[in-house]
Amino acid sequence: MKQAREIKQFLYSQYFADGLRIAFGALLPALLFSYFGSLQIGIAVSLGALNTSIPDTPGPTSHRRNAMLITMLLLFLTTTLTMAINDHVLWLGLEILVLSFVYSMFAVYGTRAAAVGTAALLTLVLNSDHLGHAGQHLLVQSLYTAAGSVWYVLLSLSLTQFRPYRLAQQSLAVSMRHLATYLRIKADFYHTGKDAETNYRRLIEQQILVHEHQEEVRELLFRGKLSVKDTTKIGRLLILIFSDMVDLFEQSMATHYDYGAISKTFGHTPVLKEFRVIIIRLGNELDNLSYYINANQLPKPIYQFKPALERLKADIDQVEATYGLNTLALKKILINVRNIATRLDNVYQYFNLNNNQRPQNEEDLSKFISHQDFDFKIFRDNLTLNSNIFRHALRMSIMMITGYALSQLIPLGHHSYWILMTIMVILKPGFSLTKQRNYQRLAGTIIGGLGGIIILVLVKNETALFIILMVFMVCAYSFTRLNYIVSVIFMTPYILIMFSFLGLSTFTIARERVLDTLLGGFLAFISSYIVFPSWESKEVQNNMQKLLVANYQYLFQALQLVAGQNVTITAYKLARKAVYVETANMASAFQRMITEPKNKQKNTSELNKFVVFNHILSSYSVPFLLAVKQTDQQRLTGEHVKLLRQILALLSQSIRMLNPKSEWGTFKEPEIQIPEIPEDNRVGTEETKLITEQLNFLKRLAADIYKICEKFNIAQQ
Repeated sequence: MKQAREIKQFLYSQYFADGLRIAFGALLPALLFSYFGSLQIGIAVSLGALNTSIPDTPGPTSHRRNAMLITMLLLFLTTTLTMAINDHVLWLGLEILVLSFVYSMFAVYGTRAAAVGTAALLTLVLNSDHLGHAGQHLLVQSLYTAAGSVWYVLLSLSLTQFRPYRLAQQSLAVSMRHLATYLRIKADFYHTGKDAETNYRRLIEQQILVHEHQEEVRELLFRGKLSVKDTTKIGRLLILIFSDMVDLFEQSMATHYDYGAISKTFGHTPVLKEFRVIIIRLGNELDNLSYYINANQLPKPIYQFKPALERLKADIDQVEATYGLNTLALKKILINVRNIATRLDNVYQYFNLNNNQRPQNEEDLSKFISHQDFDFKIFRDNLTLNSNIFRHALRMSIMMITGYALSQLIPLGHHSYWILMTIMVILKPGFSLTKQRNYQRLAGTIIGGLGGIIILVLVKNETALFIILMVFMVCAYSFTRLNYIVSVIFMTPYILIMFSFLGLSTFTIARERVLDTLLGGFLAFISSYIVFPSWESKEVQNNMQKLLVANYQYLFQALQLVAGQNVTITAYKLARKAVYVETANMASAFQRMITEPKNKQKNTSELNKFVVFNHILSSYSVPFLLAVKQTDQQRLTGEHVKLLRQILALLSQSIRMLNPKSEWGTFKEPEIQIPEIPEDNRVGTEETKLITEQLNFLKRLAADIYKICEKFNIAQQ
């Protein structure tokens, strides 16, 4: 049952939908023109469609449309220019040198703009070798490419128009699955045999995925909601669910007590095991919910959490009565788990046909959307070696012209453009990403090449081969974003089968592709090490500083609330979002850094502690901030405010120390007047004692973070 559901989950997913759309859009023109005896024209049209699909990644419809239209124009111009000069080696080399740089610089405007540049560069590479040349005038050839672009744009936008919220629905389901995994990792903290530090690393890695997919859903839903201004149930429903998922993520992050202390104190009791089982089931319930949302079906819960939570409460009371232990921390965790279960139950209730609940603060949705400026000044300001993108563009330009020169000097076969294509695909701004993509491309090509040869040797029926080609093509484009190595494994045999239909030797093509991939991969890998390299150790302090600023501003809201200032829900959620964004950025930078050469890594042990400590800091801030936000400020004492000020002071000192020359180098603590808090008879209650323990722990964390920043500051001097 589980395997069958996983297969269905994939078939309902955005990844499979992308694969079907791209394969259909690219294959249909070639089939139609082949039927009328003009296969070469069909290939040219299909390549136009295929290249236009590159920037058609999940996102707001307006962004996808604009990106594809710009791509269409660039494909037409690039094809025209390349076809005009591709018989002149020197002129073509100059074009490759210049356009490789220009198109790589598109990355300064974001990932979608970078995809537009990739599509245009791929068109240059393919047309440099006359691929798909129909024997017509170059303008006619360019028009064939443009026709393919127009066809794909119409196909993609028509599907979106037909089901405008389907992509958001699929993205929401994916983000829920990653959140379910996050919960199950969180459950392992209640397993006494698990190493907490290792589990924190796993948790932070998963948090990166949760954040990335929540950002994708936020863009799809909020921007779509603002542009469409719809009043349909599906639009309201998806925003309500997503809002609850973000709140659920916050609650799942909340840490009320040191896990090591909890394990030491309550490890001999059954309650930790019960917590772990319930949290794992919450993750499974979230998986179940994501399946139904992805399948566009009415969801049905698989668990009833109320009886289990009542038993757990009774067991906690029993532990308190039997062992005489203070179980307030366990009760707080229980409340948190109950809130998560309640949120899941609320999501199920949203599917009630009579539910007309509307999302709150719809007018503030635009504040949660990222805005990309396309001013030429951004391009100009990045024309410096201090810019990673500029260094990457130079590296790409140099290696593309080097690859082109080698393809002209060394007779490796008739498809020497594969060297350039390999360099273009593998070479990334950072060493670690280039290294990873190099391995994936090479391994996928070898495995796929062997598989393709076996298929062509064993299968002689052309109909069967064509069916296999279609299946492999769909799979290749379905796994492009999901698992690149699997994508290449499917892509290589489909290319071999396609060339076999053109009457070319399978073994010759396979040999060429493997050799060209090896050479292109070698050039890309070496260049990332010696040609204007970008090392994370030189950039990491900026990420550290931004993360500290986000944590400071998030925790500072508690002080604002104590001072009687109005902190809106929108302001609170924006500060929370900033913490998620910068935590993910910092963790990603650290992961990239530890895959770089050992001699380029600096202070990795301290940096690992910094990432973990900041994650714990934000996790401990959540319950404290929620407690203050819920206005029961009678639990706060003068000591609490003093501790909070000390924590914020340590964070501000760390921010200034890390990188004095940056925009946050002169960071100052905002002035705020706190009214006197009377010391009433609740000072000695368990509630206030727990808050004191939490704040003392946060202070120790802030002090540890300060010491780490001090070491980084000394290392820079």
